[in-house]
Amino acid sequence: MRRRVYVRANHPLLLFSPAQIRRLFCTLDKADELPVPPGELSVALLGRAQIVDLHARFLNDPTPTDVITFDGDPTCDFAGEICVSVDQALEVCQRYGNDFATELTLYLVHGWLHLAGYDDHNPDDIAAMRAAEKRALQWLADNRAMPLFSLKNA
Repeated sequence: MRRRVYVRANHPLLLFSPAQIRRLFCTLDKADELPVPPGELSVALLGRAQIVDLHARFLNDPTPTDVITFDGDPTCDFAGEICVSVDQALEVCQRYGNDFATELTLYLVHGWLHLAGYDDHNPDDIAAMRAAEKRALQWLADNRAMPLFSLKNA
C-alpha cells in the first residue's frame, strides 16, 4: 500500500524532513503486525499551546500531553490524524533516557498504534502498547527509517 502522508509543523524551532516522516509511516505500513486502516494520514508537529488547545477542546483536559490521535474514516480514504507535541518531547526526553529525535519518533509511533487499535487506558493495554512501541521502534531502526529531528540553535 502506498499511503499519502501530509505533514504540518507549527513549531518555530523544529528542523526535520517531511520525506523522512513519510518514509517512517511507509515503513510501518510494511509491518504486518501493525495494521492501520487505509487512506491518507495527517501528521501535525505542534507546540505546547496548540496541543493544550486540542486536548482541551476534544478531550476536555486543558493540560499538556504528548500525542493526540484522531481516528479517520476509511470510507473517505482517511486513516486519521496524529498530533504530537514537540515541546513535550523536548521536556521529557532525557527523563526517559531518549534523545530528542527518538522521543519525538516514539510519539509518532504511539499515535500510529492508536490508529492500529492499541489503547492505553488500563494496565494491560498500557503494557501491550509499550511492547508494540518497542517492536515498532526496532522495526524502524532495522529498516533505517528513524527520522532525524533537531532544533534550530541546538
